[in-house]
Amino acid sequence: MLSTPLAEGAELTTMEPWQAAELAAFTDRNRAHLEPWLPWAHTVTDEESAQRFLQVYADKQARDAGRIFAIRLDGALAGGMIYRLFDTEQGSCELGAWLAPEAQGRGLVTAASRRMIDWAVGVRGLARVEWLVDPANKASIAVARRLGMTHEGTLRSLFEMAGTRHDLQVWSLLSHEWRQAPGG
Repeated sequence: MLSTPLAEGAELTTMEPWQAAELAAFTDRNRAHLEPWLPWAHTVTDEESAQRFLQVYADKQARDAGRIFAIRLDGALAGGMIYRLFDTEQGSCELGAWLAPEAQGRGLVTAASRRMIDWAVGVRGLARVEWLVDPANKASIAVARRLGMTHEGTLRSLFEMAGTRHDLQVWSLLSHEWRQAPGG
């Protein structure tokens, strides 16, 4: 399995459909924490639905249109990262992240995001990285700020999830900003 280190005992690794049982179990354990922010946490309810979710990203990866990764602590699934959208023609991508409560506060999402931005901008030549976040998700907004992203605005009442309309803030980073940033 391919991986890159994030911190002591932590790594960013590939995640594939054959790991559906692990994702289903992770989602069950962390559902209450994930559901307020992630639409897929409402639909990944067993191994079969987890396999379908992971297959969507395997298919996206085959089309060079998205990817999914696991954040692991001492080998155990602790969270994940996605290129939810990855558009080489337009030169942009959207990052997404989730983390179990016990794995928070270690800088893992920020470190994983830095690796993914480095690859998207430095290797793939993308010009723009987006981060979409519910305005109430203060931890996710803090990651966007640590990455040097700019808050571009809020899309009001953009989508329905669990019977409630949700706003999304749009944060972004342009390739020249990343190259000029310390550590970018």
